Amino acid sequence: MSNTVQSLEGEQITPLVLRDALGSFPTGVAIVTTIGEDGRPVGLTINSFSSVSLEPALVLWSLVNTSPSIQAFRGHGAFAINILRHDQGDLCMQFARPSDDKFADVNWSEGYKGVPVLDDVLVAFECETYKLIEGGDHEVYMGEIKRIHKTENHPLVFHRGKLSELAIAS
Repeated sequence: MSNTVQSLEGEQITPLVLRDALGSFPTGVAIVTTIGEDGRPVGLTINSFSSVSLEPALVLWSLVNTSPSIQAFRGHGAFAINILRHDQGDLCMQFARPSDDKFADVNWSEGYKGVPVLDDVLVAFECETYKLIEGGDHEVYMGEIKRIHKTENHPLVFHRGKLSELAIAS
């Protein structure tokens, strides 16, 4: 492992360079879900999830402006963030790829304002959309948590372009 420092500035900070640098920060993996205008469930894999406030209970995530799902998230007014367990890599990939039915063979139940809540995830947050913020080539969705479902397990982690598990210290 190298300790060489590479400093970049200005035009050297391209989207590819930035994406690579941001990938150094390990994140959890989640699937955010809502209901489309046609009443069908909509979902996609994210790793842009963060807490914002404890009072009120607010979280945020972001969605690229060109996402085919953006109208569903803009229009429904509620969403669920389903944090994945360490052994749910296949589910992560199912929702990360384009598909006519990402919910095929996925067990879920209807949550707050009808949003899909995936069964057997590490944690699920059911949220009402609190605020939508323009953020460059993304929209930032801030949600007020209305319900939480949680289990005791280990999270799925994304780091440097790969899914992995946390090393659990003894």
